[in-house]
Amino acid sequence: MAGNKLAHIQAYRNKKHMNIGLAIFGIIFIYLVITILLYLTGTHVSAYEVREGSILRDNAYTGFVLRNETVVQAEAAGYVNYFAPEGSKVGVKTRVYTLSEHELDFADTSSEESKKLSSEEQAAMLVRIQAFSEGFQDERFSDVYGLKDTVTTVLESRSNQNRQSQLDMMAGQEGSNIRIYQAAADGIIVYSIDGYETSSLNDISESTFSKENYEKADLKNNTEVKVGDPVYKLIRDDNWSVVIPLQEETVEEMEKIELVRVRFSKDNETAVAEFSIHKTGNMHLGVLTMDSSMIRYAKERYLDLELILEDESGLKIPKSAVIDKKFYLISEEYLTQGKNSKETGVLVKQKEGAPKFQSVNVYDYDEETGTAYLGTDAFDADTILVKPDSEDTCTPDRTESIKGVYNINKGYAVFKQVHILCESDDYYIVESGSDYGLSNYDHIALNGADVNENDVVF
Repeated sequence: MAGNKLAHIQAYRNKKHMNIGLAIFGIIFIYLVITILLYLTGTHVSAYEVREGSILRDNAYTGFVLRNETVVQAEAAGYVNYFAPEGSKVGVKTRVYTLSEHELDFADTSSEESKKLSSEEQAAMLVRIQAFSEGFQDERFSDVYGLKDTVTTVLESRSNQNRQSQLDMMAGQEGSNIRIYQAAADGIIVYSIDGYETSSLNDISESTFSKENYEKADLKNNTEVKVGDPVYKLIRDDNWSVVIPLQEETVEEMEKIELVRVRFSKDNETAVAEFSIHKTGNMHLGVLTMDSSMIRYAKERYLDLELILEDESGLKIPKSAVIDKKFYLISEEYLTQGKNSKETGVLVKQKEGAPKFQSVNVYDYDEETGTAYLGTDAFDADTILVKPDSEDTCTPDRTESIKGVYNINKGYAVFKQVHILCESDDYYIVESGSDYGLSNYDHIALNGADVNENDVVF
């Protein structure tokens, strides 16, 4: 069939079109892989949030009390009863005790109304109980006994007032044969003895600090006494001492201390004492001398106490964050500001032409000497600096190392100086409020040695 023509069909290859989405995905995937590898192999900077805190360093001791004490003996035989409340101050004409041929009968003649505490006494008691409740800690259970003593003293005071009025009435009756004795001297009266009344510093030994064999005899009302028996004790003045045993390693640390704060565990009160070290035999004794507060502990021979050697508050930072960094010391006269900015900088001498302005970071400033601290990476040590509006020059040949940390608030490391106030095993307390230092809630590198100035911190 001549009329039929064969068509020649030729196949063409399809052009390959680039898939943009796949390419972008590939780029992102490679970026993520590289980022993860860098993160896994790089040095990680841990952050620490600066917070206000304090460090209290104290040493606990059991101290032995020395006072100017006199034991007063009975001038006659009989049954003793006391006028003066224990712990009160008496004078030479103060009635202290009576002696009678037989026991005296004290009936409870007080009314229910008279037994009640006054409004002032109730308020004082509530304040004391509230303070105890708010400050109580399990490890200081001994505070309970201090509160108990306070309550007991108030209640006994009420009872003694009734007893003393009856004793006064009995002594005034004709034919009562009750003899009244006045105080032998001025002082604070105590109705107990323990045999240590005449002890001195030289009498103290290791056994003195052991309470195991300690005995105290209480002198009570309606007790029969003979001539020469002790009837009360007088503490003659307010000067007193508490002696503590010191270990060899403690002696060297404390030998330069002259004054020290003392906290008494009995009532959590503090006082300032003069401190000295006394050696007797093979023992080193710490002697705490005070001229106040003695009346609160007049009945105590042993006192549990703490010596507060350091008590500082400020910004608390870990020791691992602190490093030493070297800085140039430049006179403030060489600092200036850029013409078109408020940046602080210096003028650097050029081989030709006018000096060139170069911005710098001031890391600290000493107002007394007018010295600025500049980073050693700002310029080389042989750089010549020119004083503004002068032909005077200098080279940064003075350097000094100062302690500081790396602040990472802005995502990169900036050195900040710290002034250390005190330290513990793991932390420093540093000064707050410095223009070139740290502030509360700043973030710093936990390990300062792992960071360099201007490092980007993720």
